Order: sequence, then C-alpha cells, then structure tokens
Amino acid sequence: MKARPALIMLVEDDASLRTLLSEELEVDGYAVRSAATVEEGCNGLREWRPDLIVSDLRLPDGDGLAILRKLQAEGHSVPFIIITAFGTVDQAVEALKAGADDFLTKPLSTDHLRLKIKRLLAHAAVTSELARYKSQSESDSALGLVGESRAMERLRNEIRQVARSQAAVLVSGESGTGKELVARAIHDESERRQGPFIPVNCAGIPHELMESEFFGHEAGAFTGAKSARRGLFAEANGGTLLLDEIGEMPLALQAKLLRVLQEGTIKPVGSDHEEAVNVRVIAATHQDLVRAVEQGGFREDLYYRLETLTLVVPPLRERDDDVDLLAMHFLRDSARRHQRGFLQLGEVAARMLADYPFPGNVRELASAIERAVTFCDGDVVLPEHLPARIRKRQTESAEGRPVLPSGNLADWPTLEQVQQDYVVRVIDAVEGNKRRAAQILGVNRRTLYRWLDAEKDTAHD
Repeated sequence: MKARPALIMLVEDDASLRTLLSEELEVDGYAVRSAATVEEGCNGLREWRPDLIVSDLRLPDGDGLAILRKLQAEGHSVPFIIITAFGTVDQAVEALKAGADDFLTKPLSTDHLRLKIKRLLAHAAVTSELARYKSQSESDSALGLVGESRAMERLRNEIRQVARSQAAVLVSGESGTGKELVARAIHDESERRQGPFIPVNCAGIPHELMESEFFGHEAGAFTGAKSARRGLFAEANGGTLLLDEIGEMPLALQAKLLRVLQEGTIKPVGSDHEEAVNVRVIAATHQDLVRAVEQGGFREDLYYRLETLTLVVPPLRERDDDVDLLAMHFLRDSARRHQRGFLQLGEVAARMLADYPFPGNVRELASAIERAVTFCDGDVVLPEHLPARIRKRQTESAEGRPVLPSGNLADWPTLEQVQQDYVVRVIDAVEGNKRRAAQILGVNRRTLYRWLDAEKDTAHD
C-alpha cells in the first residue's frame, strides 16, 4: 500500500531560500506548500493541513511562533521546526517552551534540515499509530476486539444484540478468526458478566470422559472415580460455558446437551437425581454443521436449537485494513512479554503483511509477529524477521511479469492495455473489494475508479 507523500508547509520570506528548500524537499518525495508571511501560514493550516511545518522565526508581519500558537489553539499537534538567522540560546529556549520540536539557525544546512524532518515525521507516524491503536483497543465500544473494518463493526453490533438474550448462541468462522474472543465479548456484555466464563475445547477431551467432564460424577460411578466431582456445567452456573469445536462432540452426548438446553438440568454420572443449572451455552465451530447434519455427524434438533442466534466471525482477508491494527496490537503485546521495550513495524514489512492473505487468519498473524519479535535485534521489524512464506509471496509478486506475445511486435499490447488487464485481474482476485485492490495496486481509490471508468469507456467504444 503506497501512502500519500507527507505534506510540508514552508514559511519563509526569503524567496530564493524558499525555492531552494522546496526543491530539495520535493526531491526527497515530500509535497511542499510555501508561504511568505504569518498570515499566509495561518491560512495554510486550514487549507493544506500540513504534516510538518518549517517556519522562519522573523517574518514581515510577525514571528513564526504565532503560527505555532494558532495551531495549538485549534487543538492540532504537528511537528514544528523554527529557523532563523538570529539564533541565540534564549530564542531557542523560547521556541522549545512554546512547543516547537526543533530550532535551526542560518546559514542552514539542508542535509541537517532533511534529517530533522525525516526523524520528526517518523516519530509523528509512530505516535499517531499508537494513539489510534490505543483509542481503538481501549474504547468501550471495541468490546475487546481489535479492528475498525465494516465487518468488525457489524460483528460488534450483533454481539451487543445477542448479549441481551439468554438463549444459546452458535459462533462460526474459520480457524484462527477469534471465536473465543467473540464468545467472551458476548459474556462480558451480558447480565452474566459477574458470573464465570468457562471455555472448553470439545476436541481436546476423550469421548469416554466427556460426560463426566461436562456433568460431573458421583464417587464410585466408574473405575477410578474415588470421589465425587463437579462438572463444567456446575462450575459455570450463573455464567457462560463455551463449547468450542462443538462438531467434535459425540452424538450420544449431543442428545444430553440438548436436554440441558431444554430443561436446564444436568444428571451427574452415577447419580439418580437431576440438578438445576443456570448456564448460557455458546457453541463455536469452524465446521459446516449443515453438512454434518446431512452426513449424520451432528443432531438436526441440536443444530436448530443452536442456530437461532448465529454469529459469523469474518476471516482476516475480509477485514480491509485491520491487519495493521492487529499487527501493532500483537507487536506491542509480544514486545512487552519479551521485555523488549517499544518496537516499530518497518514500512516494507508492514506492506508485506498487508499483501499476504493469511489463510490461518488472526492466529497466523499473531504467530508471524511473535517470530518477528524473537528474531528482531534492533528497534524496527524488517522483512527478514517475518516468516519465509510471507517473504516468498512478496518475492513472487514482485517477479510477476506480463506474458507478451511472440512474433510481430505489432501484436504486442500497449502499456494502457497491460495496465487495464492487470487492474481487472486484481479486482477479480479480491472479489470486487475496491479498497483492497487499491492497496495492492499502490494507488488511491480515486485513481482506481478513474482507471475503471476509462476501461468502461474503452469497452463501449
């Protein structure tokens, strides 16, 4: 994904110096807007919304700090560099106390200025990303789920609605999408939030022990049962029981689970008496339960009991730009556990993650970041720290070349035709997701729409 160039506002009344600095910064890839007075600079704040400001201290209609004060009064925080031909320690202290980020004197070293700008913009980008992540992840509306995509917002709304009910819930989704987090969010949003939340993986319990694990047993109920034991349903009384991988539950136990859902009672193994329990059941699975019902592996009556309230957790490939937020979340968490301090995700590494489809979903992304933190010796995660499969995909994409026809050069396509064909192939590959297509193509969506309109016009001709 190609980001827009940082916009720098240069406020300098010396026309020759203003031109020189503008040209130098544009060579570095920045967009530059120039002003010669305090008034023009203040107007530029609103019109241009710069990412960084370089201002002379002494200007024809005042001093550059007036621009900084206006910026602060409007509640904005933008890196600010003051330059002047009359540099003194007192002036430097005044500028820094006023909130300037740096202070440079004339005659100005353009290399020094360029280095300062690069560092300040990098720091501002990291600070902004951290603030965005912290705001999103700590917001009450986030429900503990990281992500700002439409798919995740829709899921949060469904969680809030489902949480108001007491009925059983079915959470479905591919492996690694975070179904347990969704189940916990339902519990935390419900009236049962003060009660226990007990997750259990049905695939991890031997079939012969499942009934005892779920419903408990009396002493002597079977060989080895030396004392009575409470089951998971009893432990979850007043709260929520998550039955992860419900499709792995044997049919005989499915029948008993259905009775619990209908009657609200359990019968421990070896007991003649039933016990009342107040438990909300959330079932989770990556399997197609409809097909399992058709094949006789899952009870139809239990399925219909569960599917009344169904939530589908979207795979990571359908979550637009959530990869960067999740990567920041896992990077921060892993760095803290490894006692590494603050780590930054490099631009190239971030682009590799954004371009990778993550068949293993969020779990695979978390694993990739864990590996990167382990192998990263510096402060920035680089491509070589990522798993080989992610680097390999990026390399393969970079090495892709259009296949050109052999024979007469007149048969070769024009550059415009090659571009149109490639754009269409990318759109098809992402199933029409224009936002994702624009990321892969390295353009903004406005440019993509213009290309698509041009392609339509060509087709009509």
